[in-house]
Amino acid sequence: MTTNPAREERGAAAALAEAAARLEGISDTPRLDAELLLAHALGIDRNALLPRLRDLSVPSGFDALVDRRAGHEPVAYIKGEQEFWDIRLMVTPDVLIPRSDSETLIEAARDHFAPRTPPAHILDMGTGSGALLLAALSLFGEAHGTAIDASAAALRVASDNAATLGMANRSRFLQRSWREAGWADGLGRFDLILCNPPYVETTAELAPQVRDFEPASALFAGTDGLEEYAIIMPLLDALLTTDGIAIFEIGQGQDEAVAGMAIDAGFCVQDHRDLGGIIRALELRRSVLS
Repeated sequence: MTTNPAREERGAAAALAEAAARLEGISDTPRLDAELLLAHALGIDRNALLPRLRDLSVPSGFDALVDRRAGHEPVAYIKGEQEFWDIRLMVTPDVLIPRSDSETLIEAARDHFAPRTPPAHILDMGTGSGALLLAALSLFGEAHGTAIDASAAALRVASDNAATLGMANRSRFLQRSWREAGWADGLGRFDLILCNPPYVETTAELAPQVRDFEPASALFAGTDGLEEYAIIMPLLDALLTTDGIAIFEIGQGQDEAVAGMAIDAGFCVQDHRDLGGIIRALELRRSVLS
């Protein structure tokens, strides 16, 4: 795309309004998206952008960023980063974009261990960007973690994030697929297992920014969205320490089916709701939950 030099002199406030109007119908948050893209183009934080809007000019390249968003590309991929819990992560189209709903798993872990000895060893199954593992390591400062993923490209993103956050010496990243025999060999046992597996039905209708940009292998799990849980549950006991817990993310309405699998595998189940009141996570452990 060729940028019109005359447009570069537009005031930031006017350009922001134009961009937000253009993104109406594309995004549920058009104004926010435009602000994030403008801050990114300027190389500043959004909080620094807003008080200075009337003093700033539009930088070269902003229109191209808006073009990409108008084509449904997610803001996180355009910026190359996403905030999650209390950390900032690099994201690429090789990994799912971490979402605030997944923070429910970290909150559940925090609440469980608050009156108990913190976990020493953490496993993140299907790590993607490393969001769950690295958020947990930021919460439990003495813990060490292992992350597995079937995608080598995703593991590179997660490993780079660990290095950027200063957690490389507390984490290891292994290419493993729980669909392959022997995937759990040599992993050891863990006090906390976190897992956000694919759980979308293959026939589900997704927004273009998800369907056309995020990796299908990290989204879809058969006609009912439950295939991955059925594979993992029978092998989970061998990965947990005696008092260890596992916390799984689930899709809306999947709680009864996944809880049934967990109970059949010998676990007690406690559910956790996200900010929207939806049961988003299931906490599993062997003894009766208190």
